[in-house]
Amino acid sequence: MTDDQTMADLLQRGFRYALSLTHDDEQAQDLVQDAALSISRRGGPWNIQFLVTVIRNRFIDQYRRKKLVPFEYLEDVDYQTVEDESLPAPTDHDAMETILGSLKPAEREVLYLSAVEDYTTAEIAEMTGKPRGTVLSLLHRTKIKLRQSLSHELQYRT
Repeated sequence: MTDDQTMADLLQRGFRYALSLTHDDEQAQDLVQDAALSISRRGGPWNIQFLVTVIRNRFIDQYRRKKLVPFEYLEDVDYQTVEDESLPAPTDHDAMETILGSLKPAEREVLYLSAVEDYTTAEIAEMTGKPRGTVLSLLHRTKIKLRQSLSHELQYRT
């Protein structure tokens, strides 16, 4: 494997991690680019743990700076009912997108690091700066939330 492939793999893993935090392609790309630029200016190190830390810190900085609070104006809400036959049935991808979008960034983060990157809870705790018990309970509650959302989605379809 060449250095270019290694760098591409590293940045792809960083993008997937950023996507787990933001749940938005463009924001995830911006986070990875900003993090890569920061690491490059610093002169390294180029490894996944450092990249994840920089991405996470950039995300937190942006979150604090923008003070993101999800808010919908009542005029913008679409009040169609579930029984409306004109609505298309959601695809599996749409349902999963909705369910994952309903998770908080911290929940998506630990789920991604555990399920996709296959880190242990101790490693996740070290990377995120949270106590191991906090990571364990957050991961447990997130899995319960996913199970409930998925079972609700399955009931909705039948």
